[in-house]
Amino acid sequence: MVLYPVVINQYEKGVLFSFGKYSGIIEPGLHLLVMVYHSYERIDMRVKTIDIPKQEVMTRDNVPVNINAVIYFKIFDPKKAVLNIKDVVCATTKYAQTAMRNVTGQATLDELLSERQKIAEKLREIVDVATEPWGVSVTAIELQDIELPEDLKRAMAKQAEAERDKRSVIINSEGEVIAAENIAKAAEKLYSNPGALHLRTLRTIADLSVEKSNTRIYAVPIEVLRSIERLSEVLAKKAKI
Repeated sequence: MVLYPVVINQYEKGVLFSFGKYSGIIEPGLHLLVMVYHSYERIDMRVKTIDIPKQEVMTRDNVPVNINAVIYFKIFDPKKAVLNIKDVVCATTKYAQTAMRNVTGQATLDELLSERQKIAEKLREIVDVATEPWGVSVTAIELQDIELPEDLKRAMAKQAEAERDKRSVIINSEGEVIAAENIAKAAEKLYSNPGALHLRTLRTIADLSVEKSNTRIYAVPIEVLRSIERLSEVLAKKAKI
């Protein structure tokens, strides 16, 4: 009987076979196996990170987008990973790629952009259930790049610009309404208080006199203007008679 040493690393486990028949799990450490009688296969138990290649997906509202993702998974049962599937990493990646196409195809473009995390979690659950018989646990799936068609990008940019212009017009109009209300209130107060109107007139003249200009200003007392207003009313009444 010829023995040969086998060292299993801390992050690995070995699947042991005796004359080709499964006979147990080899834990990390040094082990002596019998030549010809024993064979084994190493399984890496660490979390694996695999890129899901970019692919074109048609959303539920018929918008073609290119999506790629990354999947994080690890093997929790080395026996299943060896006996139930030939290439567990390749199979998990391919299944995740197909599931991503199906799940994202059930969402609209708005849902795909605004609920990315929710869609990724739904995808993770589907892949995790499907790969459980292979001894695989899917810890996370993240949707990375979502590329939109160029014409759609331009349309969305125009829509965003139109929304900004709309908000600007609304804000300006609201400001003009408030300013008009304030001017009307100020005019009402000045008209009801002759002294305040005189002060305002003097303030305006003082402001204009600061600037160097050839403009001439003629100030008419408010009483004269009111007398003219009353005279206009009397003449209008006489004209009606």
